[in-house]
Amino acid sequence: MREPIIYVKIVINFILLILTVLFLIFILPKIIGFFIPFVIGWIVSMIANPLVKFLEKRVKLLRKHSSALIIIIVIAAIVGTLYLLIAFLVKEISSLTDDLPEIIDRISLQFEALSNRLSLASRSLPKSIRTGIDDMFKNMGDYLSKEVTIDTAGTFAKNIAEVFLMTIISILSAYFFIAKRDELIDGIKKIMPNSINNGWYIINDNFKTAVGGYFKAQFKIMLIITVIMFVGFEVLTVGYSFLLALGIAFLDFLPVFGTGAVLWPWAIIDMLTGNYMRAIGLIVIYLICQVIKQVLQPKMVGDSVGISPLATLFFMFTGYRFYGVLGMILGIPIGMVLVNLYRVGVFDRFIKGLKIITHDINEFRKF
Repeated sequence: MREPIIYVKIVINFILLILTVLFLIFILPKIIGFFIPFVIGWIVSMIANPLVKFLEKRVKLLRKHSSALIIIIVIAAIVGTLYLLIAFLVKEISSLTDDLPEIIDRISLQFEALSNRLSLASRSLPKSIRTGIDDMFKNMGDYLSKEVTIDTAGTFAKNIAEVFLMTIISILSAYFFIAKRDELIDGIKKIMPNSINNGWYIINDNFKTAVGGYFKAQFKIMLIITVIMFVGFEVLTVGYSFLLALGIAFLDFLPVFGTGAVLWPWAIIDMLTGNYMRAIGLIVIYLICQVIKQVLQPKMVGDSVGISPLATLFFMFTGYRFYGVLGMILGIPIGMVLVNLYRVGVFDRFIKGLKIITHDINEFRKF
């Protein structure tokens, strides 16, 4: 018979685990949203800090001076890049909106042509099946012509003064996060208990490995895939090539999907409707992307993301259910962190407690 105190400890551990999970899922995102300028400042400081260290060692600049210089350079680069990218995307989206009715009509005609070809190829099938196929493609064409719309309404900010204030706070916080980095770290270490500091180091190391390494590698691969598809679509004279390349590369960013989720169905439809050259071109683009990805991915992110495909799908779906597309993206690195923490034994105490409770309940039920 175990001492009652052990059950109290197990229950307390489970309660703390549940409270931690609830805090991370429901409360922490709201706190991050409330302090978003400081979060942006912290992200900018993480980007700029390696350059600050480089200047300190090589150029012998003081941290407070190099921080201001690097932050200005980083902010200017980020703002300039985002401005050019957003301006180009807005131009393409605006053009796409104007041409949308014509594009939908062409797609509807393509589905009708595909339906006619399938009808000719399926004359040997029973009449009910042929009718079902015809109705399916007819309904898809009707849906595209009547229901598909793009809502381009919206603005990036409702209050210019608030955006300006948030920008100033983000820049200042980034400067202080860099200039006072060592002081902040020492102050936090003194306040926090040793057990929390030790746990933080374990979580932080795993988080850097999973999130930092994974996202850096995937963004580099995504950029290369975007360029390859953009060039390929330009050669094939596909409209809105940059938007399509960026959207398909974003799907490739998600391990379960990939470029084939779009390029293969597109190529098959082109093949069935008689557009053989573009179908072959799409297959060539897909093969080039796959070869490049298979060459780069082992060097950049390893042979896998560190978790099984089923676990990857589970974490993506869970993240999507909580926070949509953003949650789906973040679900993978967070899942990697959890798996790595499990491997280093962080959850051993909880698992042991669960086994004890389960065993003792089963023993108690026996008579």
